[in-house]
Amino acid sequence: MFIKQSLPICRRAALMLSGATLVFLFSACSPRFNWRQVQGNDAPFSVLMPAKPSTFSRPIDLNGIKVSMTMTATEIDGVVFAVGSARLTDPAQASTALQAMKTALVNNINGSIKSESAHVVAGNAQATSAITLEAVGPPENGSQPKALFAHLEARGQYIYQAIVIGPQKNITSENVEMFLQSFKAT
Repeated sequence: MFIKQSLPICRRAALMLSGATLVFLFSACSPRFNWRQVQGNDAPFSVLMPAKPSTFSRPIDLNGIKVSMTMTATEIDGVVFAVGSARLTDPAQASTALQAMKTALVNNINGSIKSESAHVVAGNAQATSAITLEAVGPPENGSQPKALFAHLEARGQYIYQAIVIGPQKNITSENVEMFLQSFKAT
């Protein structure tokens, strides 16, 4: 009676192999984007990063304004998600610093600006200025065109750049929105 109800050996083996294949495929489909909340160490901000970030600092010159910029960044599929922050000695330099950051970012990809908006961001006890932009750079050495999405913000003595940059084909609007909309200077 047991033999009549059981499946033929070949069919059972095929089902077991199919089941093992499905288990392997589902385990291999773990998400590449493992979003996590990250807080700034040197500047007050929070952001969602798609992987564990690294942090480093270096001196930069923003059109005559010398600051130490701290970058918190991670990369997935050639796409960099980063927040740069620096403290200004004089908050009146914020507009000049934001314009210098914008110019440097676009020049880094030899790009041109597709869209840009300047606005005021309300928060805490102070209103701040911000620039949001999208730029595209030409392909280099047979590679894909580069895309840049940036939110530049000045809040008090701090300036910030939250950016997504990489091969245009590897960047999705969902990931750009998740990252940039999660950025909060606190």
